[in-house]
This record gives sequence, structure tokens and C-alpha cells, in this order.
Amino acid sequence: MSSTRIRNGRRAALAAGSILAMTALTACSSVDEGSGDGDGGKLASLQESGTVNVAFNGEKPYSYQDDNGELTGATVALDEKIFGELGIDTVEGTLTEWNSLIPGLTAGRYDAVSAGMSILPDRCAQAAFAEPTIMYTTAFLVPEGNPDNLTDWQSLEESDVKLAVTSGAIEDGYAQETDVETITVGSSQDGLDAVVSGRADAFALTGISLRALAEGTDEAVEATDAFVATINGVPQIGAGAEVFNPADTELLAAYNEKLAPILDDPAQWLEIMGPFGFTEAEMPPEGLTAEMLCEGDLEKIATELGLDS
Repeated sequence: MSSTRIRNGRRAALAAGSILAMTALTACSSVDEGSGDGDGGKLASLQESGTVNVAFNGEKPYSYQDDNGELTGATVALDEKIFGELGIDTVEGTLTEWNSLIPGLTAGRYDAVSAGMSILPDRCAQAAFAEPTIMYTTAFLVPEGNPDNLTDWQSLEESDVKLAVTSGAIEDGYAQETDVETITVGSSQDGLDAVVSGRADAFALTGISLRALAEGTDEAVEATDAFVATINGVPQIGAGAEVFNPADTELLAAYNEKLAPILDDPAQWLEIMGPFGFTEAEMPPEGLTAEMLCEGDLEKIATELGLDS
């Protein structure tokens, strides 16, 4: 059984290093032991130590600390399963600001990012993503009664509300593309506080995150129904995954090899993710790959997967 513990991570922003070129995300479908593929033996090193250190942002239900200070969440449970099968039994966590997750990864401050991070082209230019693990929808956290009648992104664009977004998150990008007035926050708790205090009229985040946030607070807020955001006429097909340093190609390939049978078996995926509120609706559709999302042609993706109707 894997174990978890948390390191005291810096919450201040980490200085970004030089952008690294993206390595092939899916070129290796199996682990070639002893291939010497340039990752400096990271996989072997982690197996020898028995411990992997993952960065997390404290967002429920992905990766966060429970009331006892223990690292938990759906992506952590998945990591425990996969790294455990690789002979790495302890998963440690380093709490990190969202915008610092990738810079800290490429600087070597931790071994992977376990935060359900969306696979986006600009991120793929800096880091290497595992295959899609979680399909994303968007929702709004609003005061009880939803006074601004927010139902989808278009309803937001047609209103004059001020929206809270997590700095650097995908919803931040949506807002920039559609000229929505925003304030940026560092975490989901900060977004909740912004709505409760009236500094923002709504907080945009993934649907499952906001369901968990609304259910876990006594504040007078609610989460709207989740939706696939349409930005400038294009459905925003999105999925999240584990993130690795581009140099750690063998580690990425090994992770993907252990992930594949989980994604092929809804029952197994739900056994891991279900306790944290995930349903089969959040499973990535068959055929969706990290490579497709890194290319960023969402219209093409929607057509190929039959999600544009």
C-alpha cells in the first residue's frame, strides 16, 4: 500500500527558467528498460529511494491536504496506484502556487505535478504530459440563488459581472479571449473567499472542483451546472493529466504504460477516482491523446471524436 506525506513547499512564486523544448509525448508506448533515453536515470533513482515528490495546488478533489494534514485527492490516489506498481511506494507532496507548478518542475524542485493540469499547447512547450486522465467541464461558483443567472460562458459575456479566476488556469485564458473582467486568485479557497466577500460576482473553475467546493463550505454559495465552454464559437475540449519534466522520458513512458489499462477499464478508473466525486462522464473519450491536445486544434479534435454536434 502506498503512503503519502507532505513537504513544506514554498508558496511564493518560483522564478521561471528557460523554456525547454517538448519531448515526444507518446512516442514510447512501453518501457524500454536500460534504453538510456536521456533522463539521467530518474525512474531508477525513484525506485531506489522508494519515494516520489509531486507538486500540488491544494484544489479539491484533485490533490489537497485533508483535515489531518495528509495528502489526498483523486490524482494522488491515481499516483499511489501507478507509482506503487512501479515500485515507488511513498508519494510526497509539495504545496505550490499554480503559476509556479511547471517552473518548479523544470527547475527540479519535485518529480511530477499532480494537480489535474489541463493539457494546453503553451504548457506542452515547457513540460511533458502523460495521457489524458480527466475530462473537463466548466462551472461557476455564485451566491445562493445565482442572482446573475449564469448558465454558460455566453451568459457571462452578456453580463457585467466581475469574475474570479485562478491565475494561469484555463478559465483565466477563456476570460482573456472574451474580454471578461476578472480578478485573479491563487487557489480555490481564495476564489470562494472572493465571492463571499463580494470582491467577485462569480468564480470560474472546473465543474467537479466547484461541486466539491460548494459542498464543503457553510457559506451561502452554490455551483452552477457544468458545461463545455464555447469560446469564439469553438467548443473547448479539455483534459488534465500528470506532468513531468521533459528530460524524464523514461519515467513518463513508464507512467503511461501503467495508466493505459486503467483508462481502458472504466470500473478500475472509477474505483480510484469515484471516491472523490468523479463519474464516468469525467473519463476522457476513447481516442483523445496528449499529442492531440498539445497541437491545440480544438475544432479538429471535436470533429474527430464526434463531440461537435
